[in-house]
Amino acid sequence: MTEYTKNYFREVEEVARGIDQGEVDRMIDVLVEARARNGRLFILGVGGSAGNAGHAVNDFRKLCGFEAYAPTDNVSELTARVNDDGWATSFANWLKGSRIDADDVVLVFSVGGGNAEKNISANIVEALKLSKSVGARVIGVVGRDGGYTKQVADACVVVPTVNPAAVTPHAEAFQAVVWHGMVTHPKLLVNEMKWESAR
Repeated sequence: MTEYTKNYFREVEEVARGIDQGEVDRMIDVLVEARARNGRLFILGVGGSAGNAGHAVNDFRKLCGFEAYAPTDNVSELTARVNDDGWATSFANWLKGSRIDADDVVLVFSVGGGNAEKNISANIVEALKLSKSVGARVIGVVGRDGGYTKQVADACVVVPTVNPAAVTPHAEAFQAVVWHGMVTHPKLLVNEMKWESAR
């Protein structure tokens, strides 16, 4: 068990070294441009990534002054859409209801990025098809090969796979590492954080 713990944290170091920092900066620039246009930020995720989406909405709103939302934060609407329209269109129809347009950005947190052929995270795939069709920008933090998100994104960080048996924990953990680096970046940060400002 001790060996597992040691290996896990060694893998964390390896993942951190492998993150494409230039891609993180490109995502930041997309967000800076969108905020200047009063664009909104929609954050999509499923499972653990949905939890990350809700946390990130808070950070982008509170620290960076974004109008930001996640469909998974409204359980009533999400489950109604899944029940009435189906899982595959649940995020896309939510974005339609939000009147997504070319000023907006969609940020995807996903382990695989979505794959239509394998019917994995079909709701993310359909949401991105809609987003691109209206001219919204797409960014993401994803694992594996990045899937559909990587294919269509304007900027996307693919969390390196250093251990095929730990793709999910590393991808979801580094979603948080990347977005925290973004919301505290001088280009995006507009409001001080509580503990950093308490002297």
